[in-house]
Order: sequence, then C-alpha cells, then structure tokens
Amino acid sequence: MAAAKDAVASATGRVGRRGRTAARRSAHRLRISALPIVQCGLAAALAWWVATALVGHTTPFFAPIAAIVSLGLSLGSRLRRSVELVAGVSIGVGIGDLLIAGIGRGTWQIGLVVLLAMSAAVLLDSGPIISLQAGTSAVLVATLIPPGGPAGLDRMVDALVGGLVGILVVAAIPSHPVGRARNNAGAVLGTAGAVLQGVADGLLENREKPIVDALKKARATQPEIDKLREHVTGGREISRISPLYWNTRRRLARLEAAVDPLDNALRNIRVLARRSLTLVRDDEILDQRLVDQIEKTSHALDVLRRMVLADPGEQPDQAEAARVLRTVAAGMDPSILDGAGLSATVVFAQLRSLLVDLLQVAGLKRVSAMATLPPTVEHPAYPPDL
Repeated sequence: MAAAKDAVASATGRVGRRGRTAARRSAHRLRISALPIVQCGLAAALAWWVATALVGHTTPFFAPIAAIVSLGLSLGSRLRRSVELVAGVSIGVGIGDLLIAGIGRGTWQIGLVVLLAMSAAVLLDSGPIISLQAGTSAVLVATLIPPGGPAGLDRMVDALVGGLVGILVVAAIPSHPVGRARNNAGAVLGTAGAVLQGVADGLLENREKPIVDALKKARATQPEIDKLREHVTGGREISRISPLYWNTRRRLARLEAAVDPLDNALRNIRVLARRSLTLVRDDEILDQRLVDQIEKTSHALDVLRRMVLADPGEQPDQAEAARVLRTVAAGMDPSILDGAGLSATVVFAQLRSLLVDLLQVAGLKRVSAMATLPPTVEHPAYPPDL
C-alpha cells in the first residue's frame, strides 16, 4: 500500500512539474510577443477609425486586416510587405473585376480568376504576400463583391490605409531594433562556447559522448542564425522609420557585419566537432596544447558573448574581445601538429579558421584577423587557411 502511495505521489509530482514548466514556457512566449500583439491591436483599431471617420468608408474590413498583415508578429520587411499587400489587392481586384463582369460567377470562374491573378502577381514580384493577396482578393470579387463600381477602388484604399497605419504604429511604438538581434547573437555565441568546451572535455578524457552531445548542440544552431538575420533586417527597418532609435544605427551595423562571420564560425565548429569525434574513435595521437587551445577559444567565446550583450560604454567592448581572441590566436603554432594524424590536422585548421571568424565578429577585417595567426610556412603538409 505504501509503495502504491509513493508511486502515485511521484507521478503526481511529475505531472505538476511538467505543468509548471509548460506554464512558464507559455508565459515566456507571451512576454516575447507582447509588444507585437499590442502593436497589431492598436494598428487594427486605428486603421478602422481612419478608414471610417476620415476616408468615409462604411465597412472597411480590409483596412484592419492590412494593418495586421503589414505588421505581423515578428520583425521583418514591413515596408515591403505593405507594398506587396496593396499591389496584391490591386491585381486581384482588377483581374476579378474584368473577368467576373464578362464570364459571370461560378465554380470554374473562381478557379480561373485565382489562377490568373496569382500568376500575374508572381510574374510581377517573387514576394509571398503579393500572390496570396491577389488570390484572396480575386476570390472576394468572384464571390462577395459585385464586379465593377467603386468597391475595388475602396478596397485598394483600405489596403493602403492599413499598410500605412501599420508603419506609423511601428514608428510610434517600436520594439528595440537591437534588443532581439543581440539576444540571438548572445545565445548563439553561448552555445558555441558550450560546444567547444564539450569537445575539449571529450578530447581530454578520450570519450565520445561529450563530443557527440556537443555536435548535436552545434547542429541545432542554424535556426537561431536564421532568426538573427531576420531580427537584424527588422531592426534596420525600425531604425530607419522610428526617430526614437535613429541613434542605434551604428550598433545595428556592427551586428549586421557580424552575422556572416558568426554563421561561418558555427559551420567551422560543426566540422571541428565531427573531426574531433573521428580523432577519438581512431585513437589518434593528440598534442595536449591543441586541447588547451580549444578550451581557451571556448572561454574567449564567453567574452565575445558578453561583448554582444553589453550596452554602449560597458565592458567587455570590441577591443577587449579582440585582445582575448588575439591571445588565443597567438598560440596556434604549427608545432602543435608535430607527429599529428589527419584528424588532428583538420581540427587544428578548423580552429584557425574559427578564430579568424570570431575576430571578425569582434570588429576586425578578415586580412587583419588572419595576420594575428602564426605563419604556417614551416609546415608544408598543413593546408593553407581558407
């Protein structure tokens, strides 16, 4: 009986913990999306008011829809989306008006109108919104809105009102253009440091598991890199249209310049981890100094992470991060490869390339970053830096 009660209590505890974890995740998602949700609600209401009170339309249902679509729930190219929205509505209404007035309404007519409207939109532009709006607008003309007359023009005006209101709301109540991008970059750098530490531990202990776990982490970073690109694009747009954040353009430019080197760094880390796994499995001879260099690079990545997350004037800054990385790079002497096998040579090469990428994240030009590494001329068997 006691054992059964313990089992029930244990199961109840697990369910409770899972429920609390799920609730925390849900609350976290809501906090992240709170400002975009407020922006969408305000933009929809304001677009309806402008279209009814100022423009004089009776039921401008497309104005709030256009405002929400132009905003979305994530950062991105809102100006482009607004233009695509108005263009898609114009194409759909125009083609719908012309065709439905001549061929009438019906099943095959709807299919034909959507086919032609979306095809015309794709020919004009590759954006996803313009073709979707052209198709939905054509359906509305073919089913609900009488062809001809002012209805099509009214809907185009409503789309324009909604798109403009969405842009104005972003300018008036913007999210911080740098905040999300730097948090993404910090998370990626934190993961990269943990991956290298796991690789160093596996090499030191000559065990596969730490390296396998590290490799899984490294392979899961690409969505975060893609998200970083999206947030940088959205932040650049906000810094252009919102006077409140014109002073963030320089910081955003530094982040934007770091995206490609950071992406390259993660790719190099994945190759380094894979080859380290091969090194352990093949039981190759390994110089302890190479393991030390991997661990030092992991610590340097933490400095780089704190640099990205630091506010202006705070430490570490780019100069401090570059100084730490230069110290690590100076230790990449080719003599580490004396007696090394193929896998150790590849790990060494990837680590050199990785340090070049990270120095670029810290603000150095590629040529300057490569110049910090000891020359490899004395080791003709060593492949040149990429």
